[in-house]
Amino acid sequence: MRHNKKFNHLGRTKAHRDAMLSNMATSLILHKRIFTTLAKAKALRVYVEPLINRAKEDTTASRRVVFRYLQSKEAVTELFKEISVKIADRPGGYTRILKTGNRLGDNAKTCFIELVDYNENMLKEKAAKKATRTRRSKKSAAPVAAEAPVTETPAAETPAPAAEEKAAE
Repeated sequence: MRHNKKFNHLGRTKAHRDAMLSNMATSLILHKRIFTTLAKAKALRVYVEPLINRAKEDTTASRRVVFRYLQSKEAVTELFKEISVKIADRPGGYTRILKTGNRLGDNAKTCFIELVDYNENMLKEKAAKKATRTRRSKKSAAPVAAEAPVTETPAAETPAPAAEEKAAE
């Protein structure tokens, strides 16, 4: 019976699936974003998020556990040195899946999977939204801007002191 064995086998044997997910996790950690099919991305998310969560605690035991899954010293170093610092205060949800449509050859659903804190475009948009937020509504903010005193100096006043200095000499 298949009770409680509900995960995607991805048409591969266990050894092939483990090797593929390990390689994809290493690529995701090193490159911060990879392009793949939706089914593989969902399987990768389940595989890599516990590893990222394990990296919050930098101990020898946690490094060994993560290395057992990734089999790459460079990826483990990157995960514990850089990524764990950025995700230290995040309680979960370290990856984001962005669907990109269907592939031309076999019509497979494709997507990007990326680390959440490393997408510069979305971080810029979030910062811009925070900067424009005010406590006043747009209707009440407009009259306040119109009431502000305008302090423009006429063009004739600025050269006048320079002319007076020349006349004094």
